[in-house]
Amino acid sequence: MSEHVEVRPAHAVPPGIVVIDQRRPGPRPLFARAGAAVPAGARVAAVAVAVAAATFVPVDRPGIGWVLVAALAGIAVVVVRKGLRWRRAGWGVLAVALLSVGAVRAADWLFVLCVLAAGVAASLAVVGRRTVLGTTYDALAIPLEAFRAVPWVLRRERRPGRSQARVFAAVLVSALVVAVFLPLLISADANFAHFVDGLVPSVRPDSAFQWALVFVVAFGGTAGALLISADPLPERENRTTTAGDRLLWTAALATLTVLFTAYVLVQAVALFGGTDYVLRTDGLTSADYARSGFWQLCACTVLTLGIVTAALRWAPKTSRTDRILLRALLGALAVLSLVLVLSALSRMWTYQQAYGFTVLRVVVEVCEIWLGVVFLLTAATLGTLRASWLPRAAVATGALALLGLAAANPEALIADANLDRAAHGKPLDVRYLSRFSADVVPVVAERRPDAACILRPVLTRLPDDAWPDWNLSRARAREAVLAGSRCD
Repeated sequence: MSEHVEVRPAHAVPPGIVVIDQRRPGPRPLFARAGAAVPAGARVAAVAVAVAAATFVPVDRPGIGWVLVAALAGIAVVVVRKGLRWRRAGWGVLAVALLSVGAVRAADWLFVLCVLAAGVAASLAVVGRRTVLGTTYDALAIPLEAFRAVPWVLRRERRPGRSQARVFAAVLVSALVVAVFLPLLISADANFAHFVDGLVPSVRPDSAFQWALVFVVAFGGTAGALLISADPLPERENRTTTAGDRLLWTAALATLTVLFTAYVLVQAVALFGGTDYVLRTDGLTSADYARSGFWQLCACTVLTLGIVTAALRWAPKTSRTDRILLRALLGALAVLSLVLVLSALSRMWTYQQAYGFTVLRVVVEVCEIWLGVVFLLTAATLGTLRASWLPRAAVATGALALLGLAAANPEALIADANLDRAAHGKPLDVRYLSRFSADVVPVVAERRPDAACILRPVLTRLPDDAWPDWNLSRARAREAVLAGSRCD
């Protein structure tokens, strides 16, 4: 006997009749889903990654242990979810590449940026295509879902008792094998004993707390990745939105275009005059020239990027006239914004030539270059006026810019440039140079006979306590110090 269900509008339903809403459900709210079944091996994978992180990750410094644990976590997620699409694999490879900077460069600030970027890339790898919750959720999916994923992965599943007994037996047998054979192997070879001592350092209250914290973070992150894989959010439909008023958007974009055009025309000589312009201008020093406009131009660039992105998303595109006008205004803004980017870079370069190079100035320059690339990507969307791919493309180019910065060895470049300035009679900030990482040791040791004295604070951090702490820059620095000068 079949049951007939009638769906009526709410105003046409007689009293006492229950209406069944068969409309397509909207997006599920954040943190509101944990109904998916826990995949086989998810709990074991999360525990294994957490144990490896607590054992191998050197929290206080960059080291090879970071990339090893990241690779293990990626393999665990792929094995549990049984495969990975190539688009997601690209983000995963990018995350591992960012963390591999810790095995090559010793600069803490650079590695912190790489860790943050790797977290974003890992979240995008797990999420896949953009979801209904938007780019912000997609980029922070793993840490956001970790709070929901921990109780999800730890909840009890109804499984046959024999299966649980086998798992317990396997763990017990493995522990017995380690307990019997590890002491024998340690006593058989001194090198292996040293390897084990470095792998399992002495237990202290502070180190125990550190291990516990790393274990919890790694367990939550792995569980979050597995939860997203087991219960993905629906993808956002790639459709244009015509919300907004034609006059409002046209007035805002046209006004900004006129302002930028006037600025570029008036400042045509000053924008690219550089040092010559500074010297020819009465009462204007290099510091005044750079400081008077650099940060303002950076702010204009960032604000313009936000306006252009909003226009691509919400400005009217229904008619042919709308689309032509929007392309013209956004194209002009993209070109003028690139001019502002070049102007800001010119000012900062002039300032560095006069007063030296620092980490902050170089990082800001890289950010400006990245903003210029984003404007070029924005210009590429003018053909279709669809920018659904733009946020992830911006994230990808930012991560690649960070990898390029790491490959260039920024601290060594800064030290080399400042030493060149000192060779031409300009002052050298030795105190600032001594605060750098081991990345600068080979450069300074080659060019300064008193390198050991200048870099005395750096040399105290060169030894690695265990093999997971190994780092290429610190290894090269130790060789340079052994072959170089001494500080008496």
